[in-house]
Amino acid sequence: MLLIKMSRMKKCIRHFLAITIVSITMMACSKSGTNHTDVLPPPPQEDECASTPKSFSADVNPIIQTKCALGSGCHGNGSFNGPGALTTFEQIKSAASSIKSAVTSKRMPLNGSLTAEQIKTISCWVDNSASNN
Repeated sequence: MLLIKMSRMKKCIRHFLAITIVSITMMACSKSGTNHTDVLPPPPQEDECASTPKSFSADVNPIIQTKCALGSGCHGNGSFNGPGALTTFEQIKSAASSIKSAVTSKRMPLNGSLTAEQIKTISCWVDNSASNN
């Protein structure tokens, strides 16, 4: 009789351990639930920006014109969205910190996305005084 009770107790302990392990594993997986498409790239390091200076005309403006200044529905001529039109250096320079914030948080562009390299380009340009070079 004692052997039967001990056998049942061992069985209960094994079931308890199995359930505990499965539960902990499921909790660990659900807590990490990061959607990898929403993961933001780390902000560029200062030395990273200094070693590869970005040019407004060669690097930044092409991104803005092809991804942001796409008509009045976005930030083209006549736009009143956010900072308004982003078609000239002056408009882009005055909105530089807003642009950096919007692209690093991936709020913009609404109709598409920027690569990590494009985000880094804009961030570094803004961090290095957003000059017209």
